[in-house]
Amino acid sequence: MNAKSFLDTNIFVYSFDRSAPAKARQATRLIRTALETGLGVISYQVVQEFVSVILRFSHLISVEETRQYLRTTMWPLLSVHSSQTLFLEALRLSDSHRLSWYDSLIVAAALQSKCEVLYSEDLQQGRHFGDLVVENPFR
Repeated sequence: MNAKSFLDTNIFVYSFDRSAPAKARQATRLIRTALETGLGVISYQVVQEFVSVILRFSHLISVEETRQYLRTTMWPLLSVHSSQTLFLEALRLSDSHRLSWYDSLIVAAALQSKCEVLYSEDLQQGRHFGDLVVENPFR
């Protein structure tokens, strides 16, 4: 990671997935690099989705461990919050690029934070949104 990069929710979820150790290692590397370089970005939506998923699988991590993970890992990366501007841009992207609402929010957040790379397996590898390019780190 040598460019400002947005990490989608699946990166964080996979870092806890014991059934996919290769994905877990790659996700953990991405998160660690994002924190160490200061080039990683996430949005409020990523935090919400992560907590929703991780609490559903309570055998993976306790509520207290989730609190600690939020403080040490997610808060330092969190720089995009919900706003009217974000929602309007997401609507535009949803319409012009035929994206789902939640995918359009992720892309809008990555664009708003001026990221060059969006790490996600949910969008097409190599797809461009202006200067932003989607990269699937698990391919």
